[in-house]
Amino acid sequence: MSTISQWQLRAAFAARLSKMYGHEVPAYTTLVDVAREVNDDVLRTRGADAERLGSISRVTAERHGAIRVGTPRELAQVARVFGALGMHPVGFYDLREAAASAVPVVSTAFRPVDGEELARNPFRVFTSLLTPADPRFFDAGLRMRLEAFLATRELFPPELLALADRAAVERELPREEAESFLQLAVAAFELSGEPVDRSWYETLERISAVAADIGGVRSTHVNHLTPRVLDIDELYRRMTDRGIEMIDTIQGPPAWKGPDVLLRQTSFRALAEPRAMRLADGSVESGALRVRFGEVEARGIALTHEGRALYDELLGAVDEQASRNPTGARADIARTLWERHMPGSEAGLAAGGLAYFTYRPADERPRDGTEPPTTIGALVRQGWVRAEPIVYEDFLPRSAAGIFQSNLSGEGTRDNDKEGTAYDAAWLSGAIGRDVLDPYALYEQQQDRSLAQVARDLGLTGTLR
Repeated sequence: MSTISQWQLRAAFAARLSKMYGHEVPAYTTLVDVAREVNDDVLRTRGADAERLGSISRVTAERHGAIRVGTPRELAQVARVFGALGMHPVGFYDLREAAASAVPVVSTAFRPVDGEELARNPFRVFTSLLTPADPRFFDAGLRMRLEAFLATRELFPPELLALADRAAVERELPREEAESFLQLAVAAFELSGEPVDRSWYETLERISAVAADIGGVRSTHVNHLTPRVLDIDELYRRMTDRGIEMIDTIQGPPAWKGPDVLLRQTSFRALAEPRAMRLADGSVESGALRVRFGEVEARGIALTHEGRALYDELLGAVDEQASRNPTGARADIARTLWERHMPGSEAGLAAGGLAYFTYRPADERPRDGTEPPTTIGALVRQGWVRAEPIVYEDFLPRSAAGIFQSNLSGEGTRDNDKEGTAYDAAWLSGAIGRDVLDPYALYEQQQDRSLAQVARDLGLTGTLR
């Protein structure tokens, strides 16, 4: 009997989800088409250098999705579904603190963690959990109503969860069961046609449009899907030229002459989608909700703790200078600061311990009996070793919050005089029954494995640094 492996399930799920979302949100298909055009043009112009941070086949297939759920139980079920696809929770993001407006969620991202699995298909899903216990957003009465509402809904059918558990254990499914799993999984994230209780939805929407999108309906759905592009500035221009309204900014690092780091993101604005709305008298009328959009991303090099601290420091400096010069272009301010303080080359990032790389012996390394140096910096400078940047596979809370905010129907309300409820990665791990992994540790392990292999290949003793 033929079987479908986890990575094949993941690739098939990503492709089917993309097709489904393109049917539901046609502008997303336009976004994918424009991203493909831009990538083809960049590849023709830059050649092999365009694939420095991933092969064009990987970049073309790459997607990340975003979903939102209401309870730890629902999040634990999401973890089971994505566990079937070889995807693990990585990173903890508190969007409550990253957002200026009301975004009462904490998040993690489910993704592959092994380098080989990422190369096969790097599909990831940014998954947000509502925080009804946070009194800054929900008073005691509304919290009780919200939790009671969420307790009555069922997002994933038992058959899907059973197949997911089997796939997670066996790391594959027979072809027939794989097809059932894929159909059920995609259907679970389709936009429901069930009427939305207008009064209840609007009650939550006054607090937060994100809260209403999660707790105001009886199902979940894809909030957005995101292709990867090699030149996000060019994509932004081309989408605008096609008459598609984009949000005001590209989130993340600025466009500059140095190496791309971390993650840059933008989106077209959330579109008003027709939805059936149930009124207080039980009748149903046509309405519209504006919650879903199409996002696009450009990924750069993963930064170390030190590199991330520099990035955050520069963001703070941009905020400070922009507040003193409100007529100045924020992108120009950021670019100037980056060029002044961020190393302008991969070698500079590596030398400063600011970014993660994998290392391998150079094919053209000295072979005249010369002893190789014993530090990684010297090995690279003298041509013994080649450094390859590690792609940033994760997210930036401020950028995610910025994308969410740019697509909200209103800022909502929050009472900052009250103390927020504490959530962290340990709490989230307990809530879903599996460890939320530290992205820095994953990048460090990938880098350290390559250094250990270099030491073995070159006959060096001790730990390379």
